[in-house]
Amino acid sequence: MSDTPPDRLSLDPRSPHFDETKLRRGVGIRFNGVEKTNVEEYSVSEGWIKVAAGKSRDRHGNPMTITLKGTVEPYYERAADEDAGGEEEKA
Repeated sequence: MSDTPPDRLSLDPRSPHFDETKLRRGVGIRFNGVEKTNVEEYSVSEGWIKVAAGKSRDRHGNPMTITLKGTVEPYYERAADEDAGGEEEKA
């Protein structure tokens, strides 16, 4: 795995941009210089994030989201070797 998170990533398993192995490492988002913890999806190249809009849900039970535009800086919270080591210990 590279040390750079993907250009676009989603938490929704139905999305084509969902990648469980990358999410398992922990991906943090810095948006316009501020840490965000409620990001549902992001795109670095297009410069937007989608965040949950309170407790509102759509008719399918998914959280309603708001798209915010700005500078998106994703980063991994854990190094690749830490994640691999943790998996071996569990086995």
